[in-house]
Amino acid sequence: MANGRNRGQKGDSGRDAGGFVALPWSVLDCPAYAGLGHPAKSLLMEVARQFVRDNNGRLLCSMAYLSQRGWKSWDVLARAKAELLAAGFIYETVKGQRPNKASWYAVTWRALDRMPGYDPGAADLFVRGAYQKHTPYSA
Repeated sequence: MANGRNRGQKGDSGRDAGGFVALPWSVLDCPAYAGLGHPAKSLLMEVARQFVRDNNGRLLCSMAYLSQRGWKSWDVLARAKAELLAAGFIYETVKGQRPNKASWYAVTWRALDRMPGYDPGAADLFVRGAYQKHTPYSA
């Protein structure tokens, strides 16, 4: 745009308006991703959808939030979340508590954003790229 050829045009005219999910190919091509079940892959998209600039560490996987996005089964959600945690794609920064405090999560292909409110030691134990170190289970 610096040369003046695109003067008056804003943004990328080749896609729909609005934000987008930036998911690196290294995530999609790793063995750990290939080993995920479909609900876990869907949940990963839902979590990644929440990331905007500086909130990695404050992403939600709660039924209260996800029911608005079409999730209906607590059991499927719990299994998908456990699968993503075990495979290293998401990391829990705050443990939720009843009756109404949701857990917070971070995606591990991005750096953790430093913000107040994390559980003690959570920021120190965060491992960027943890999914790359995971070997999927093979039957």
